[in-house]
Amino acid sequence: MAIVEREDRFRELLLYVAAKCATHPRFGATKLNKILFYSDFMAYLRLGSPITGVEYQKLEHGPAPRLLTPIKRDMIEKRELAEQPKLLFSGRTQKRLINLRQPDLSIFEPTQIALVDYVIDRLQHMTADEVSEFSHQEIGWKVAFLGETIPYATAFLTSRSVRKADRERAQEATARHGHLLPQT
Repeated sequence: MAIVEREDRFRELLLYVAAKCATHPRFGATKLNKILFYSDFMAYLRLGSPITGVEYQKLEHGPAPRLLTPIKRDMIEKRELAEQPKLLFSGRTQKRLINLRQPDLSIFEPTQIALVDYVIDRLQHMTADEVSEFSHQEIGWKVAFLGETIPYATAFLTSRSVRKADRERAQEATARHGHLLPQT
C-alpha cells in the first residue's frame, strides 16, 4: 500500500470513527488510538491486511498511530475535523474529535467497516484507563520499546497456552502442506 493511499485511508477512517463515536461519553484521544489500533490489527489478523496500513508505536498509555498528530493537525486546519476539549469529573480533560465532513467510505470494503464497528462496540463502555490497560496485554505492545513500531505480525501472537486440539489441527494443516511440526 502506497504511503499516500495509507494516509488517505487513515484520514477517512479517522473521520468515520469520530462520527460513529460522536455521542459516546467516553470517546477521547486514548479511546481513538485504541479503536484505530485494534481495527487495523484485527483486520490484519482476520482479513489478511490492515485497513490503513499506518505504523503504530508503543506509547505509555498503549499503541497509537504514528501519523495521528500531523494528520489530525492538517485536518483541523482544513476544517475537516475539530478537537473539542471536555472537562471530566475526574479533573482530566478529554480531547474529543468532531468530524466536520462525512467520511468517504467508498475506499473501504464492507467487511472493514463492519470490523471497525465491532471494535467500537467492544470498547465503547471502557474508560480511557481501562482501554489503555487492556491494550497493555497485547504482545506487540509488551515486546516493543517506548516509541518503537509495533509490527502487524504481532497480531498473530498470544500469551495464552496452546490447546491440544489447536496443536493437532495445526499439525494436520502443516502435514497437508508438506511441513511437519515436531511431536511433543
